[in-house]
Amino acid sequence: MNVSLYIAKRYLFSKKSHNAINIISTVAVCGVSIATLATVCALSVLNGFQGLFATMFSTFDPELKITPVQGKVFDPTTDKFLELRTFPEIEELAETLEDNVMLSNKDRQVPAMMKGVSDNFGKLTQIDSVLFDGKFQLRDEINNLATLGIGVASDLGLNSGFIYPIDIYVPQRTGQVNLANPLASCNITYVYISGIFMIGQAAYDNHYMLVPIALARELLDYENEVSALEIKLKADANSEAVQKKIQQTIGADYRVKNRYEQQEAAFNMMNIEKWVIFLILSFILLIALFNIIGSLSLLMVDKRADTDTLRKLGATDQLISNIFLLEGWMISAFGALTGVILGVLICLGQQYFGWIKFGAAGAFAISTYPVRVQPQDLLAVVLTVLIIGFFTVSYTVKYLKK
Repeated sequence: MNVSLYIAKRYLFSKKSHNAINIISTVAVCGVSIATLATVCALSVLNGFQGLFATMFSTFDPELKITPVQGKVFDPTTDKFLELRTFPEIEELAETLEDNVMLSNKDRQVPAMMKGVSDNFGKLTQIDSVLFDGKFQLRDEINNLATLGIGVASDLGLNSGFIYPIDIYVPQRTGQVNLANPLASCNITYVYISGIFMIGQAAYDNHYMLVPIALARELLDYENEVSALEIKLKADANSEAVQKKIQQTIGADYRVKNRYEQQEAAFNMMNIEKWVIFLILSFILLIALFNIIGSLSLLMVDKRADTDTLRKLGATDQLISNIFLLEGWMISAFGALTGVILGVLICLGQQYFGWIKFGAAGAFAISTYPVRVQPQDLLAVVLTVLIIGFFTVSYTVKYLKK
């Protein structure tokens, strides 16, 4: 066994001549453990919220979405898109057409995003799971129907099954604007309300309205054009591989986005928040590791007689320095290991038992704080503790051995 490592382990776990050194060493280990535990828990909670948001978006966003790089619409009937429809990995493919409109109900007017969807949209997404009222239906025997976000419905003062229709106003794409009578330059139609959805995301709840795509094309003066093709893959399909395959098929004029890329700004913001918090907690780890300086300083003074004996037995200064270096690194490693284990246990307990809850029951989409432990986060925390501990201990021993 390495002599330096053997002596360092004895110094770490054996009782010192002064009880204060034992206390300071214990405080150093506990400080590193608690800081590591806090970092693991904070990152896991942020991962949990990220997963929660991804789940919320998945009720409305498709697995893959094809949009044009330039322009608002494109023709989905060309040969490359006809070839795309034959891919065996695709379970459902829906056409959608989006644009801004003005909604009116008596004396209330609300701007909204009208999304025309094809009949299989309900199979493509989980829209039925987020219905707040009514049902998702695009038409009945007589009328076109719409499903509104709860914020849009609230602003219009509506609920599902409302006996009066709402009017939709869209400026005509062609022709001149009649300044004397602006309404004459708008395409106008009406729809009845079949349902109201609530996803929990203001970007959808407060802006979107789902209507039949034929109605959207009629209002926007389009024939076959779409603003996006939305795709649901089969359960055994590799999403990343299919995404690359589709991109190669349709070319560089179009972009194929997965769910994270469809909400790129939101997820990028969450990742930035996560790593900013990690950076702040790393500074706390640095402060906690400063306790090792005091512990090593007192230990080197306490073991001065031992070091003199080791020198007389032939030990070099480097061997003696290595003893205290290894001791400091073991304090860092032991604290990091303990903190990670406790942090993972707390996170798993929160995940399965929901110990920490939100304030008012039913006021939020979930009742307890979500957590998700990721191995790469644990590795990043451990490496951070070990690296900071390495430099802290190295400087301390180099300075004190003089």
